[in-house]
Amino acid sequence: MVKFFVILINIVGLLLSSILFPNNVTLKIKAPSEVNAGSEFQVEIVLNKNNAESFARFQQKLPRGLTAEVVQNQNASFAFDNQDVKFIWLRLPAESEITIAYKVKVDERLKGNFSIDGLFSYIDGNDRKSVNLESKTITIRPSTSINPNLIVDIEEFQEMVPYQAPVSLMASNVKCIRQAPLFSAEGNGLLVNILVNRGSADKFAKIEEDIPNGYTAEAISTRDAIFTFKDQKAKFLWMNLPPEPRFVVNYKLSPLDGIGTTELPINGTFSYILNEVTQVIDIIQQNIDLSNLDPSNLDGIIASAPTQPTVSPTQGVTTPTSSTYTGADGGREIPVQFQEIKDKKPRSPQQQSQLDMSYQLEPEEGVYYRVQIAAGHKPVNIKRYFKKLKITVDVRTEQHEGWYKYSIGSFPEYKLARNKRNDIWETTPINDAFVAAYNNGKRITVQEALMITNQQWYR
Repeated sequence: MVKFFVILINIVGLLLSSILFPNNVTLKIKAPSEVNAGSEFQVEIVLNKNNAESFARFQQKLPRGLTAEVVQNQNASFAFDNQDVKFIWLRLPAESEITIAYKVKVDERLKGNFSIDGLFSYIDGNDRKSVNLESKTITIRPSTSINPNLIVDIEEFQEMVPYQAPVSLMASNVKCIRQAPLFSAEGNGLLVNILVNRGSADKFAKIEEDIPNGYTAEAISTRDAIFTFKDQKAKFLWMNLPPEPRFVVNYKLSPLDGIGTTELPINGTFSYILNEVTQVIDIIQQNIDLSNLDPSNLDGIIASAPTQPTVSPTQGVTTPTSSTYTGADGGREIPVQFQEIKDKKPRSPQQQSQLDMSYQLEPEEGVYYRVQIAAGHKPVNIKRYFKKLKITVDVRTEQHEGWYKYSIGSFPEYKLARNKRNDIWETTPINDAFVAAYNNGKRITVQEALMITNQQWYR
């Protein structure tokens, strides 16, 4: 009898626990059942996250012919790339119910039915879990304003070869405009506002401004960029650009002598990655008002700004003397140099192979972090090259996506790698070092590593 009551109490306890402390995560989608070709519609995802609070990601795949733009992100980073809609949280908001939303533009040539589902991945304790979103079918009503011969079923459209816009065309819509410096509300400091129209750029990007001597710079609004001021250079560095198509960052200039002037010769560039190639444009300075963030005002400023020619620092340069442009996905880019060497016996292939292998990065088990400090298309003499850059620790190299990438350290925690990266920034000429993540020797994104290890991200 006592045993029966013990079992009964345990069953009741489990039932009460499931009622009072539910741990199931649920997803619901809100989207129209029918849409018109050439129009826009909104997709809402209602997430009941319950006790989930750490790193998380929601992802959906859209058919070709549909494009997405964020509406409501609930502190997540948003990306739309290769038809994938992604919301990524380094830490979920405190609310138990979260609503995220994006709008979808439908190509005017389409008709027919398509379905969208989704996957929410999150960390529960030390386990990675996922919840599937129930599929939603949507019907596209064909447009009545275009030639019927141009209309194609969306399923057939998926089989067609997609048009690849030239890099020059994709880059032409990227603009960066600086408002002429103006006195700040307090003291003789100067406010510098910069408008970025990111166009097709979405990942790694950098603003670099040459600040006149006699002034120091400090960040005011970075839009999640890492800001540094060193050697009279102010830099905003993004691993992922903000989701909005246009945004404003700013910083404050303080005169060392207390006397400031708005007539400052500031020169700057905006660098970004497009089709795995680094593009660089000059920042245009204009007498505009960036205090008014109304979209129509910003659109007018962008439309009136001239298109800047882009420069790829990794192409068409044969003998540069130095380069600090970000190559591959970060770190100092090692320039390709050609130098005639006289009266020196060349190394045999066996000697060269032994030299290279002694610096090869060996895979480690589990998730770990390293700090990438350089990348180049040609290998360098590691010992000599990095000694000039004041690197005293062991440097290893790996070949990845057509680059020789050079990194240091091996850290089980992201915070330790972040601290080493900051130390490199402060003690060496390498201003663009960054944290790279690995899982069993394979490169993964830092976000994925944080999600697997349930670690916190630090700026």
